[in-house]
Amino acid sequence: MEQLLSSIAKGLVEDPDSVVVTSEEGEEGVIVFHLHVAEPDMGRVIGKQGRIAKAIRVVMRAAATRNNQKVMVEID
Repeated sequence: MEQLLSSIAKGLVEDPDSVVVTSEEGEEGVIVFHLHVAEPDMGRVIGKQGRIAKAIRVVMRAAATRNNQKVMVEID
């Protein structure tokens, strides 16, 4: 799952080496992924009105559903 999120983010940003994905176990078995990108690339990952961020979250939830998991993506 981390690799999926990382590859999506690296395809969007200009500095793919700055993409860092970390994960932690949240409440009720939810896996929380933290996506860190360079400050100039933050707008590319979030998108206008958060549309790209929403799309990333939808893809991650769909992949997690196939593995019977619950995930949450936070963009830092």
